[in-house]
Amino acid sequence: MMLRLSRAALLAVLPVELLLGVLLVSGVRLPAAATVAAEAAVALVLLAELATGRREFARARRRGEDRRAALRTTVRQLVPVQVRRILSFELAGAGALLLWTARRRNGVPPGAVAVPYAKEQFSTLLAFAFVMAVEAAGMEVLLLELDAPAGLRAVFLLLDGYSLLAVLALLAARVTRPHVVTAHELRVRSGVFVDLRIPRTLISSVRTSRRYDEQGLLSVEDGRCAVPVASQTNVTVELTGPVTVVRPLGRRTRAAAVRFFADAPAAAVEALRIPAPVTGRERP
Repeated sequence: MMLRLSRAALLAVLPVELLLGVLLVSGVRLPAAATVAAEAAVALVLLAELATGRREFARARRRGEDRRAALRTTVRQLVPVQVRRILSFELAGAGALLLWTARRRNGVPPGAVAVPYAKEQFSTLLAFAFVMAVEAAGMEVLLLELDAPAGLRAVFLLLDGYSLLAVLALLAARVTRPHVVTAHELRVRSGVFVDLRIPRTLISSVRTSRRYDEQGLLSVEDGRCAVPVASQTNVTVELTGPVTVVRPLGRRTRAAAVRFFADAPAAAVEALRIPAPVTGRERP
């Protein structure tokens, strides 16, 4: 009960703290009493969160976990899975930008077949990033003309810069994280948001099959999973048994068929039709 209350209080005060910071750097004068009260509330909630975390850490240690494992357990207890996954998306997106710059790919071991899917949206996302860069420059010129406070201009510049990097990270993740076919598994991905691993021993058939009415990043309906690009899928994989599908924010479900999009669907189907070995271990 206390853990849930601590989580709820933290999620409630963080937006207030963010709003307060934006107002202050924008040059808005706030009543001293309101500022002190807001900071005191944030401090109290953080202290309560630290106390809760300390108790959870001590419990994990008493169960025999080492310090690192106990710290991971504490973080899982205190931070909702949705928040942890969003933070992991941010870190993975930054990593994708570095990989894209270095012309490298993530999770494609030697001997594996990479199945790209970024071509369909590449030009659209690149054009979107260009428009955002122009908009950021235009907003800065407008704020200068209006003689806006330096703090307010810095806030807009920070938000525009973050948005531009987010779009570039989305593009980089799609380029550097292709679908992957190895001797032992099919890995269906959508940037940093979806990573579905299917043992090839479960694959009963694979075929090209185009659909243009898919929804979202990932959908599961009647035990059939779709991982589209621009609302399209063009490869269908039927399975002999269900696999676990993890949605972007952590919810889990099961699916016995998977549809996904590939830039070259025929090549993806050909790679999957090569018989998988019955024994042996997958290379990491």
